[in-house]
Amino acid sequence: MSRLVVYTARLVVYTARLVVYTDRNEVNADGGDGIMAGILDSVDQRTQLVGENRLELLLFHLHRGSLFALNVFKIQEVQTLPKLTCLPQSHPHIVGITHTRGRTIPVIDLGAAIGLGPIQDRSDCNIIVSEYNMTTQAFLVKSVDRIVNMNWEDIMPPPKGAGRSHYLTAITKLDDRLVEIIDVEKVLQEVSPYNTQVNPEVLDQQVIEQASGLEILAVDDSPVGLAQVRETLQQLGVKLIAASDGAMALRMLKQRADEGIDVTQKLAMVITDAEMPEMDGYRLTREIRDDPRLRDLFVILHTSLSGSFNKAMVEKVGCNAFLSKFEPDKLAITVQDQIRTHLQQRSH
Repeated sequence: MSRLVVYTARLVVYTARLVVYTDRNEVNADGGDGIMAGILDSVDQRTQLVGENRLELLLFHLHRGSLFALNVFKIQEVQTLPKLTCLPQSHPHIVGITHTRGRTIPVIDLGAAIGLGPIQDRSDCNIIVSEYNMTTQAFLVKSVDRIVNMNWEDIMPPPKGAGRSHYLTAITKLDDRLVEIIDVEKVLQEVSPYNTQVNPEVLDQQVIEQASGLEILAVDDSPVGLAQVRETLQQLGVKLIAASDGAMALRMLKQRADEGIDVTQKLAMVITDAEMPEMDGYRLTREIRDDPRLRDLFVILHTSLSGSFNKAMVEKVGCNAFLSKFEPDKLAITVQDQIRTHLQQRSH
């Protein structure tokens, strides 16, 4: 039996061959390939990957052949497909709702959502219960494969113009097989569009007038995530500079510093996602803090990975603030507060 470590506060897998030890927060797989095993019993242990540019991926199938993946940090549990209740007038990709642990959760056919077509044979299927952007939903998949520990340096952006890349944030290879990491933010945006409009009562017109010409660096591998930040910041009158991963952002920052630009004066802040190919937001923050020319930059961790885990990581890697996606008012308030501080520092 293989033994794999799952870095998550609570990931429980229910199949016919799994025994769950809830008092020890441990799951053991018996026989076969061994789907999953081992749940760490503390957030401290879970954070060992953070800042080391590593991640855990849950691999699964939607149809025969292709392997897909989601980050384990976003997964609450995996279940055998339960009985679903039809939800009238719902989005076509929502195949029903399920009731679990006192919650009512919509179930999205992930194959249909990314353009592969619906899963026709639902016998022996699984649902992956996940938390994104402070909402809980389940994704219908054909089968769960296993969990793998990987380095973000081995995770690459999808090739441009490659069909399903529209629904991918990254790709990687495992045992000579292509693994496609799904852009869940785009899937959820299409099922239930996000609102990027800032409440007029939140906007400080004096700050907006003073912010003209200021630059903010936004780092996100999801085009949807970048678009949300851009649409919000446009209402504040600031100029957005975008990077699609931490490595690209770090190169941009270091190049400016090498050219003699005072980056901390020019940039009001860096807003970074957590999960990104090549270099994640945690590692980016650590690299910024390790460079004397960049270390005073104000860094916001802005991610769909919500909960106490990321709030704890703010201190570990040196971020200045943490915001869950996507709350335009909170983002606008945080950005305006930092703009005030930034302008005061520039005036002295």
